[in-house]
Amino acid sequence: MKKLFLSASFAGVASLFPGFVNEICEGKTVTFIPTASIPEKVTFYVKADKKALKNIGLIVDELEISEATNEEIQSKLKNNDYIFISGGNAFYLLQELKRTGADKIIKEQISSGKPYIGSSAGSTILSPNIEYVKDSDDCTKAPDLDNYLALEVVNIYPLPHFKNFPFKKIVDKIISKYESKLELYPISNHQAILVQGDSVKVVSKPSFFQRFWNKKNV
Repeated sequence: MKKLFLSASFAGVASLFPGFVNEICEGKTVTFIPTASIPEKVTFYVKADKKALKNIGLIVDELEISEATNEEIQSKLKNNDYIFISGGNAFYLLQELKRTGADKIIKEQISSGKPYIGSSAGSTILSPNIEYVKDSDDCTKAPDLDNYLALEVVNIYPLPHFKNFPFKKIVDKIISKYESKLELYPISNHQAILVQGDSVKVVSKPSFFQRFWNKKNV
């Protein structure tokens, strides 16, 4: 059964992950793929997500797909406990996943039940086709990508950074353009799409007030 934790910003919802996989994360190893950030100028989110993974006890094993050997790609994706793909440019990410064959291995691992974590671009590439994010990601960063067919692991279209600065206007534009054509799932930086088998739901990280109130009323 596939287990997908799809976020806009993993750092914003990391505390929800252990409960989702329903196991102790301490000491487990995650394959950390930062490839989508390579063509980007702003990449602070990569460090933030890596820190968040470590904070919940995971051992981070980095795998930069565009530079790794086939042996490294296969070994890390198959042997580590979880797979994580960071944010950045979804088109460049898809180009490199297809070029190296990592896309096929990731799909196989997901099918076998290995938990997958996506952050922004890492979430959108599981959709059937990433053409819908052309307004937010520069497709010219992937000159060797001849089509936008993605991994097709889910039938939904995750849409990260809903209502979050500085993406609000871009995300609203995408919604306006595609809401009648695609099954969009807009999520903010404090939400995640949880997929278990055929079940899909959106969850939100409790606000400080909610956490305080819950603690007070225990």
